[in-house]
Amino acid sequence: MTDPIRFPGISTRALSFASILACAALGVMALYSSGIGLLDPKLHRAGGFALALIAGVAVAAATRERSAVEAGHRPSSLHVLLDAVLLLAGFWSIWAFHFVQTEMETALYDVTNADAWPALAGLVVFLELSRRLWGWGLFSVGALAVLYLLFGQNLPGIMEHSGFSLKEVSEALWYNTNKGVFGSITNIVLSTVFIFIIFGALLEGTGAGDTLLKFAFLATRRTRGGPAHAAILASSLFGTMSGSTVANIVGTGTFTIPMIKKRGFSPTFAAGIEATASSGGQIMPPIMGAAALVMADLTGVGYLNIIVAALIPALFYYFSLFAAVTVESRRQGIEVQPLTIDDKITRVDMINSVLFLGPIATVVGSLLLGLSTSAAGFYAVIVLLTLSIINPEVRADPKRVWRSFINGSKSGATLLIAIAAIGILVGALDTTGLGLKLANVIASVRGESLFSALAVAMVGALVLGMGMPTLPAYLIIILVMGPAIQALGISMLTAHMFVFYYGVASSLTPPVAIAAYAAAPIAGSNPLMTSFMSFRLGMAKFIIPFIFAFYPTLLIVEEFHLLTFVWILARTLFCIWLFSSALSAFDRGRLSWPEVVLRFLAAFAVLALDPVYYLPALALGVALILWDLRRGKSSGPELESSV
Repeated sequence: MTDPIRFPGISTRALSFASILACAALGVMALYSSGIGLLDPKLHRAGGFALALIAGVAVAAATRERSAVEAGHRPSSLHVLLDAVLLLAGFWSIWAFHFVQTEMETALYDVTNADAWPALAGLVVFLELSRRLWGWGLFSVGALAVLYLLFGQNLPGIMEHSGFSLKEVSEALWYNTNKGVFGSITNIVLSTVFIFIIFGALLEGTGAGDTLLKFAFLATRRTRGGPAHAAILASSLFGTMSGSTVANIVGTGTFTIPMIKKRGFSPTFAAGIEATASSGGQIMPPIMGAAALVMADLTGVGYLNIIVAALIPALFYYFSLFAAVTVESRRQGIEVQPLTIDDKITRVDMINSVLFLGPIATVVGSLLLGLSTSAAGFYAVIVLLTLSIINPEVRADPKRVWRSFINGSKSGATLLIAIAAIGILVGALDTTGLGLKLANVIASVRGESLFSALAVAMVGALVLGMGMPTLPAYLIIILVMGPAIQALGISMLTAHMFVFYYGVASSLTPPVAIAAYAAAPIAGSNPLMTSFMSFRLGMAKFIIPFIFAFYPTLLIVEEFHLLTFVWILARTLFCIWLFSSALSAFDRGRLSWPEVVLRFLAAFAVLALDPVYYLPALALGVALILWDLRRGKSSGPELESSV
């Protein structure tokens, strides 16, 4: 866990102190609005962005100064001046939003040409901050949306629109509480998501993460993969609360990757399995990195229904990772090894397990009692803070709870900056109707094939989500691709789950593969080779969305038939095993190329809708496995551990 932002120089120290105050105020605002009382909507959104502006500038300045020091350069006073300009222009634009909204509530007020200038300044400020904090990808999305509104009338074909003045652009992107920067997505993040970001940070800071890791090692102590299987289990639990693939890798990978290498796995495999498992944490209920909360609001489906729908696909994904590690450990001849003393569960660990179980039970129990999602998060935070005193480390250093609270608020503040860029895209798509036009294009490309349409949507989702954190990636993809997928006759929930999976999978897709690039330095492996390894290990994540798109009974909540559910469940598990062994060219023994090809063909055909195809595929798959078992027995029995 990092300390609050600190960096040298009088001006930067002042900015650091201001950012701590801003993060504290944001955290208090989240606690108040989720569990005590409602805030005026325009004040909530304006205040949230004003505080996020301070924190965002401070985080960007800290990163810049740290890079300058590491490179041996002196920090430039020009950067300090630019930071001051960003702050002043940002405050001016936010004040203009609050003023215009107040006037609209009290009188008939039309946005004027003079109001357009602070709005334009605000767009520039938040796009620049998005570039500094999240990179060129998110900046490009927002900047292109603004340029498209201003100049799209000169574009050819479906890209052409009727044209909008600067005043109309400012009204659509800035002075609007339904779309744009201050629109409904910002409201969802401030009122619901923010409290869970703080909750995740507090879980980590109070020691729940360390306890989870130890229990994961204990649960997997009798498997060949050992620490690799522990990394999968720990990351599934840690990732669901952290909401960040990179934070998950840093939080668990610093412990698991060295132990995976020590067990005998290659550095590339160690980094790849940690990156793949960490990215999957965000598809694991109950929190799903806060994306489930946004999905519940956007679809109108209850939060409990969202996490029920997400459970079986997430378990499929983690089964595929367990299978991949088992096959790889067999291939490398790695055997079961005993736990070291440091890995064993102590009395303190047993007590600290309450830090995780208590708050999670509070979230689920609150929802079952009919409380709102934000209220569930509020009570979970209160329970966690109350229970944190049982951890001796917290009692020895109570400030770690405060640091976690500030770091959680800081993460929420930087997310708000990303949401500003997403809001710009929302405003542009809604104002121009481009999303519906793209839906028509995809419909014309697909012809009569649902599979080809979903494949086009998958490619588009992976491209749109590359290099972005999960929540912004999911929002961009669903806004652009969602209408097109729903036009295929797929339900809204299935469409959202489909694109959400590819928003998560985009962190594993070469050449960007941000998860692999975060794990590679810890393992000392080549980042590009790690990205290909994580892509191979996480291949099931690219198949599972197609399965529940064709078999929606797997999502349980919309249509559920027990026999159909059990039958496709068994076929999917069989498919995953065939697929994992084929990718490694190994099962009980080394597979020949004809066997690999036949396993791939059988794996895909097993999922076919028509029994004319999947019944012969099942027979072929069983025959291939029996042949491999017979060959293994004839070459000498060897003791194998189950997954």
